[in-house]
Amino acid sequence: MSRNCLIVDLDRCIGCHACEVACKNENGVALGEYWNRVIQVGPHGTFPDLEQYWLPVQCQQCEDAPCVHVCPTGASYRDADGKVLVDKEKCIGCKYCMMACPYGVRSWNAAEKAVEKCTLCGQLTAAGEEPACVAACCANARFYGDLDDPNSDASKAVAAADASSLHTLKDVGNKPLTKYILSEKISAWHDVDEITPASDAVDAAWFAKEA
Repeated sequence: MSRNCLIVDLDRCIGCHACEVACKNENGVALGEYWNRVIQVGPHGTFPDLEQYWLPVQCQQCEDAPCVHVCPTGASYRDADGKVLVDKEKCIGCKYCMMACPYGVRSWNAAEKAVEKCTLCGQLTAAGEEPACVAACCANARFYGDLDDPNSDASKAVAAADASSLHTLKDVGNKPLTKYILSEKISAWHDVDEITPASDAVDAAWFAKEA
């Protein structure tokens, strides 16, 4: 089974949000919802010795995906190509998968009453193209491919990076495949313990009631 994922070079990322926009345009992601979100980490330190970097966060394509385990209908599943996906026809809107995701990268589509997320642009990669976010990255900071294929762009990016510069979001037993390249010359790596949910509309009714 393939281990397709994204590799993001944070040494190159300039926080332009082009990947966010490209993702929304390609996949018709609704206003207030995100399949890919760019987070500012920092600044940390004491002036003038400050560090800051930009962290694009999307589905991490976990090898032991908790979202798949908790789904009662099989709507969250791993396809024959190894990708974690959502079958909207089977989704009943229980949002268990959103709660199970350690990274808050699943989004609630209110119009379709279904959960959705990054698909690694399967409609593009099946035709031999790059995911929209990769193609749009003006800093060439994003790479896609199968980590088990040494000739893939993702594998080459990992192989070229120093081992000390390779990071993942906090692993709580789910084994995220996505890797981030961040060297100490740019910044120390900081675990992001609490990432904003991918959809601003997740708890809209609660916030409206409280207001």
